[in-house]
Amino acid sequence: MSAVVEKVEVNGEANAIENDIDMKQLNEAINEEGQDIKKKKKKKKKKKKTGTPDNEEGAAETCETPVNGKETEDVENGAEEQGEQEAGTGETKKKRKRKKKPAVKQQTDPPTIPISELFPNKNFPHGQESEYPADKDGRSAAWRTTSAEKKAMDTSYEEMWNDFRQAAEAHRQVRKHVQGFIKPGLTMIEICERLEQASRSLINENKLEAGLAFPTGCSLNNCAAHYTPNSGDKTVLTYDDVCKIDFGTHINGRIIDCAFTVSFNPKYDKLLEAVKDATNTGIKNAGIDVRLCDLGEVIQETMESYEIDLDGKTYQIRSIRNLSGHSIGQYRIHAGKTVPIVRGGDQTKMEEGEVFAIETFGSTGRGIVHDDMECSHYMKNFDLANSHVNLRLPRAKRLLHLISENFGTLAFCRRWIDRLGETKYLMALKSLCDSGVVDPYPPLCDIKGCYTAQFEHTIILRPNCKEVVSRGDDY
Repeated sequence: MSAVVEKVEVNGEANAIENDIDMKQLNEAINEEGQDIKKKKKKKKKKKKTGTPDNEEGAAETCETPVNGKETEDVENGAEEQGEQEAGTGETKKKRKRKKKPAVKQQTDPPTIPISELFPNKNFPHGQESEYPADKDGRSAAWRTTSAEKKAMDTSYEEMWNDFRQAAEAHRQVRKHVQGFIKPGLTMIEICERLEQASRSLINENKLEAGLAFPTGCSLNNCAAHYTPNSGDKTVLTYDDVCKIDFGTHINGRIIDCAFTVSFNPKYDKLLEAVKDATNTGIKNAGIDVRLCDLGEVIQETMESYEIDLDGKTYQIRSIRNLSGHSIGQYRIHAGKTVPIVRGGDQTKMEEGEVFAIETFGSTGRGIVHDDMECSHYMKNFDLANSHVNLRLPRAKRLLHLISENFGTLAFCRRWIDRLGETKYLMALKSLCDSGVVDPYPPLCDIKGCYTAQFEHTIILRPNCKEVVSRGDDY
């Protein structure tokens, strides 16, 4: 029995030795395999960081079977890290997929997009802002720009100023359009209708809330103001004409009155230069507490410092003494104060919060205008706007209702009545003029053979600064 037992013990010892050798080899193989797995994971992480695809190695790693718990834990940790990286990548992608801001609208050519859509935040461009001039004693008005009280007052009127600015931006864009297409050979009706079509689109016309402030003036040569063609007028613009383009826009009755002169023959350049300089001089010297007569004096002095040679003859450029600038009220183009363009006259002062049209007219003629040609401009009498007027003609009553509904106390012309579908209304219109409820404004002309020019801007006398609200890059 003992011999047998001894033999069994020896065999067991041999087996144990053999088993130890096998386990060592197995552990070594496992360690090598684990190191391979770790290396592959490191490679995979590096490739993920660099963005290199690793489909084949990834598939091989998935097929690898971990042998002990340590390696299983390592693989699970790697999977968690990979999930976190993928989650992080997803967040990054979400951040990159931010909603795009709506594209800013650009104006078309010809202009058709309303100004309100081009500036949806209602922050319309400001005009040229400047300090007020020093008074006669040399005292500066710079304190207004820094005064907290004046700034607060100015802010309280911001909604009103914004209406002016919206109308002014429409005016700037329309006149840029006009300056691009106007040329000899076009009829005056075509010029006016193209201008008015653009104005109606940009101002987003809505009866009395927004629209054209008065008819488009396109007065030629010796005619200085208040000419617009009636239906059937076949007048054509020529190379030797001097044409005054005077039109207005409004938002809620806040009127922009602004004009410029077009000429194609360079021989008239000095006339245009003189009038533009006179207008800018008037704007520069205008301000709160400035006397209107003093403004007229500096305007005339500037205007009449110019001469022009036409066809071998020299002419002094004269200020047209019976034309002037004016204050502007809500729905009222002439609000009561006049801004003369010659010395003398009213000593009334400009006041804070007022709005003025600074316009000057120069002429190679006598410098005095008179009524001439067929009337086209009309305007409801502001003082009688709310008064009851006895009218005998039913057609006159109907026409007055149409005028009140569409134009109110703003100026209008016969073409605009035609546009509303009215016919055979001339007798009714005459009846309204005879009764005083509507006033006619016929064309104003200097002597035949002379030439006239006009430039005009609207200014706001804000509490803390002067704003030339209609100022543009063109003039």
